[in-house]
Amino acid sequence: MRRVIVPAAAAALIALVPAHPAPAEPLSEQKVPVAEGYGGAVATVDLDASKAAISVLRKGGNAVDAAVAAGAVLGVTEPYSSGLAGGGFMVYYDARQRKAFTIDGRETAPKAMTSTSLEGIPFEQGVTSGLSAGVPGTVANWDLALRRFGTISLKQALQPAIEVASEGFVVDQTFHNQTAANAARFKDFTSTAQLYLPNGAPPPVGSIFKNPELADTYRQLGKRGPGWLYGGQLGKDIVATVKRPPVTPGSTRNVRPGLMELDDLRAYRALMREPTKISYKGMDVYGMAPPSSGGSTVGEALNILESLPEAGLHEYLEASRLAFADRGKYVGDIPGVPLGELLSDGFAKERACLIGDKAMPHPAPPGNPDGAYEPCAQPTGSATPITDEGPETTHLVVADRWGNVIAYNLTIESTGGNGIVVPGRGVLLNNELTDFSFGPAPGDPNLPGPGKRPRSSMAPTLVFDDGRPVLAAGSPGGSTIITTVLQILVNRYEFGMSLPEAVAAPRATQRNTAQTLAEQAFLDKYRAELEARGHSFALNPEIGAATALEFIGRGRVQAVAEPARRGGGSAMVVAPTK
Repeated sequence: MRRVIVPAAAAALIALVPAHPAPAEPLSEQKVPVAEGYGGAVATVDLDASKAAISVLRKGGNAVDAAVAAGAVLGVTEPYSSGLAGGGFMVYYDARQRKAFTIDGRETAPKAMTSTSLEGIPFEQGVTSGLSAGVPGTVANWDLALRRFGTISLKQALQPAIEVASEGFVVDQTFHNQTAANAARFKDFTSTAQLYLPNGAPPPVGSIFKNPELADTYRQLGKRGPGWLYGGQLGKDIVATVKRPPVTPGSTRNVRPGLMELDDLRAYRALMREPTKISYKGMDVYGMAPPSSGGSTVGEALNILESLPEAGLHEYLEASRLAFADRGKYVGDIPGVPLGELLSDGFAKERACLIGDKAMPHPAPPGNPDGAYEPCAQPTGSATPITDEGPETTHLVVADRWGNVIAYNLTIESTGGNGIVVPGRGVLLNNELTDFSFGPAPGDPNLPGPGKRPRSSMAPTLVFDDGRPVLAAGSPGGSTIITTVLQILVNRYEFGMSLPEAVAAPRATQRNTAQTLAEQAFLDKYRAELEARGHSFALNPEIGAATALEFIGRGRVQAVAEPARRGGGSAMVVAPTK
């Protein structure tokens, strides 16, 4: 019988989750991390976004309608993590069709970008530049989702965001800190400094922050439609900003112009893709296929764990190490990704044979997903270095009264994207193209190319039991997104934690790196026992900011957000009782 090793401190985690708060104000106005009820549920990092989604659900909208409305609000209140000039991925279960779908709204490289366009450029110069801005996919993502699965128009979905941008939101510590951390580069662009550094400094905590230019941009987008971005005046403004960034006079920053043209915007399409799917502990796990590496890497790691006689934290770290080795070698926006073999049971068993009592030497080489699997075959390839990825992005989950469920990751890459606000439009550009490998790296599947989508780690995930969704989860965090989602699933289904416990538990992330990064609480509890097994650790103060939901029986849904990470998230339900 397969043995599950439960961390000794798991029971203590219950105290971390305030599952039954008693706020002085009405529950609907509180930012609480756990909510249970009926008729629909939502979890985001932000109260305003969660309120927008719940409002849409209460008015008869479905999960897709609510997700788009919440995503647009996050473009106002979490502008350093998401926005209409970014991209994202949706994994959606349609209850009427009893089928899971995914929508790829990932940004693309301009047609003029080649495999050497980023070569030799210091990473930090790439981050803050027009060169790093990918062709935005978020608006096309919203439009396709609403047309295929929604019940309201884009104009209606944008209305809550217009109101928040016009009336303002209360600046919290996270927003202030993120602004302060970016102040040095924000001041180097006239449009960005004007918006996010009023009076030359970050907005103080407790102040009201308004973005009337973004409100007008959303208003015009709702009126004119996606074509206003993909070839119209908004697109022209974005291209002009990318090619001629509004650098503050006297700035010494080397700001490289970008390659984007209006034809790149005209050519952009959001794409319906087949989801990844694996069987795990008798359930089906659906994720996002390439150009995301989330579905393949989470899925492979779960397959490896299920192939082992026991599963504990050591095994979790080693399975992740191996899956990341294969991700780096094989996954990207290229033809012929061996997705079926990467997610096959035979490949998982061959990789699982490499996991012993001690941590593997660094780096673990990739396997050979060729279909000819042998017991404990030794890999012979060389590992691909991990690509730098921004720690931001945001994730939300929504379920509605009909049983539709969506997990949605959206992003502009680094905190603050490329740091450049489009003048007069109130929106930050993405720096998504820094997710490509800069090179030189012959054979790397993630080198840039014309029209190519950079490999992503976003991992919106749905879990099904007996054909019906039981859990949805996802997180921001660059490449740590994959390990965050994986660890939540391991906590829930291997270690028997409740979903709030699984989300709140201290995290560690092993991505085929020499050291495993871990939060302080994880180090305090597990460092000694894992170092005795050969693991090496370094501190990462905060890993991920997950949102999740679970169907807990008789039509009741539990929505879960972070109790503390990134200032804590916001979980809400349509009705606490029937």
